[in-house]
Amino acid sequence: MHKTGLLVTIGLLTGLACAPNSQRASVETLRRQVIDSEAAFAATMTARDFSAFTSFLSSEAIFISGERALRGSEQVTAAWKRYYDGPAAPFSWKPETVEVLDSGTLALSTGPVFDPNGKLTGTFTSIWRLEAAGKWRIIFDKGCKACD
Repeated sequence: MHKTGLLVTIGLLTGLACAPNSQRASVETLRRQVIDSEAAFAATMTARDFSAFTSFLSSEAIFISGERALRGSEQVTAAWKRYYDGPAAPFSWKPETVEVLDSGTLALSTGPVFDPNGKLTGTFTSIWRLEAAGKWRIIFDKGCKACD
């Protein structure tokens, strides 16, 4: 009986020691999903695909533009439509740093914003929420001008 209890205890401790590695692998998988989502989101600008742009927005997304907050996907899409109207993208962006909470529910993505000639003009920060299996949507976004 004593040996059985000892074996059970060792088994439990071994399982606990392995849990963080499994969890970390899961967080890394989620992090890759967010990187891919951000890159696909940015690709909508280059492709001039406004419909695809809107698919990345949570219904309750908040985009901060200057001092004004655009609240909800309807306000965001109304304000951003103009960026998709012309034949050429007025700017581009790409993820540089992406982190996901250990809970796997929220992620932060930040990176550079470029003008059409590739000159750094600012940075962006987006908060993504996992809303369905493998489907990340933006809930917060803010851009800042680059320092001179």
